[in-house]
Amino acid sequence: MTQHIPVVENILNANDRLAQANRARIEAAGVFSINILASPGAGKTSLIEKTLPLLKGKLRVAAIDGDIATSIDSDRAAAAGAGAAVQINTGGTCHLDAVMLNGALEQLDLTQFDLLIVENVGNLICPANFKLGTHKTVLVASIPEGDDKPYKYPGTYRGVDVLIINKIDLLPYVDFRMDYFTQGVQALNPGIVTFPMSCRTGEGVDAWVDWLVGNVHR
Repeated sequence: MTQHIPVVENILNANDRLAQANRARIEAAGVFSINILASPGAGKTSLIEKTLPLLKGKLRVAAIDGDIATSIDSDRAAAAGAGAAVQINTGGTCHLDAVMLNGALEQLDLTQFDLLIVENVGNLICPANFKLGTHKTVLVASIPEGDDKPYKYPGTYRGVDVLIINKIDLLPYVDFRMDYFTQGVQALNPGIVTFPMSCRTGEGVDAWVDWLVGNVHR
């Protein structure tokens, strides 16, 4: 009989050990780091593009962008003001892992930055299982995705530190029950830090930026 479970456990344990090494490296440089998760199209890159200009003159920011192919996201981060932007192409893998992040960190002089933003691959399942070593995990949910996502992806919602509810400008046009969505989130992750916002209009982005600055200077 094939022993699948021990193999998976060994992979995750090895990943967790390297994630701890990544965290130690990031902290030794005095950097605060976040890992952004979301489904495709929820607005991870748009969030970064809205955030970086508001951090200009306040924080020095590096970005690491994970995607299956292309450098589109890292190019957008660089154009928005990231002091350095590294692209990780996973070649088909549906998530970043600690090994990939470790390789990207090798390309950065972390001592030159205050904040590291890691944009994970667009997926609500796989990225939640692989620790990277960042300080906080941020989930971007968007109104068009529907209000049932906490119920369908409990592992992802349970394991994050911050929730961004993006595209709230679409609430008048989409059948999205905020009370139902919030009830599901709170059942899984009581008291989670939440920022309703619209990356298109800019509504709510300032509060998110203040949170980032506060954590860097904590």
